[in-house]
Amino acid sequence: MGAQVEAIPPGIPEAFEDLTDEEAVAEIRPLRERLGRSVVILGHHYQRDEVIQFADHRGDSYALAKKAAADREAKTIVFCGVHFMAESADILAAAEQRIILPSLEAGCSMADMADMDQVEEAWERITAVVAEDEVMPATYINSSAELKAFVGRKGGAVCTSSNAAGLYEWAFARRSKLFFFPDQHLGRNVGDARGIPLDRMVLYDPHAIAGGLSREDVHRARVILWKGHCQVHGRFMPEQVDLWREKVPGIQVVVHPECTLDVVRKADLSGSTSFIIRTVRESPPGSKWAIGTEIHLVNRLRLENPDKFVTSLLPGVCLCSTMNRIDPQHLLWVLDNLAAGRVVNEIVVPEPVAGDARLALDRMLQIT
Repeated sequence: MGAQVEAIPPGIPEAFEDLTDEEAVAEIRPLRERLGRSVVILGHHYQRDEVIQFADHRGDSYALAKKAAADREAKTIVFCGVHFMAESADILAAAEQRIILPSLEAGCSMADMADMDQVEEAWERITAVVAEDEVMPATYINSSAELKAFVGRKGGAVCTSSNAAGLYEWAFARRSKLFFFPDQHLGRNVGDARGIPLDRMVLYDPHAIAGGLSREDVHRARVILWKGHCQVHGRFMPEQVDLWREKVPGIQVVVHPECTLDVVRKADLSGSTSFIIRTVRESPPGSKWAIGTEIHLVNRLRLENPDKFVTSLLPGVCLCSTMNRIDPQHLLWVLDNLAAGRVVNEIVVPEPVAGDARLALDRMLQIT
């Protein structure tokens, strides 16, 4: 008999909530061993150390999406990430596999900046000006399953920061314009790296009349960007790059492409979380790095590379608050329920949304 799916309570029980991180971690260890290979834990790089230590696989959105698609042994995938990642895992996983998100409050502010009604309205406005087969819709993986399904139905694809450049190549080989949402900065940075002039990358504002664009703007555009952004990466400024270069001679700056264009242009390097990790790890001893991305990842890189100087571009707290809602207490709670044969916080994307979104995600996995 399979695991019983229980109604989701309004919050985790006090018995779990009142535990310290250390107490929760101690209780997770024997449960993790008991559950064995039937459960796989995926951990995003931005997760806190107390949680990610239990991850069977660590990665960015792209790497974890591939793990979810490739793993066919585990009965349950516990995704220590945010809601859109768990949705993608459910879409790509086998039908008999269950996806659990330890905290349903772990969302994404960027993903919330674009909803289905807004995107459909934008698409209607754009395709009233130019033919639909001229515009390729594409969504960053930081978006709802509904938006991924919309893209899938329209012939488009999903991307992550790891393969966004490949997405541009793929899209422009098929259509003359790209409609990219919801992160304007990633879209603009990739376009700029391709040599697309800024005046041909226009910004659609869902809260402005007609998106704030004229018919001439749409005709002129190669890329139509959505007015969305990451609240973490939006905190990095070009002045911070200047400050570190003055303060630490020889320091190199590497930033995530969700940062603004002026930060990316001023930095030495820009790339996904996996790129940032690889760059720091493979640099020679004595290298100095100021990093523009989430603080948990920066702190982990500092500890893992004691022979190098590693700091945040913005010292202090610069964390992903929604990712941080997955803590050891929530992880313990879902594992304790699994050990008792119960499934809580299961993420299920219904058909036909799942099927349409799968088309877009499969295209993402094929793009290098």
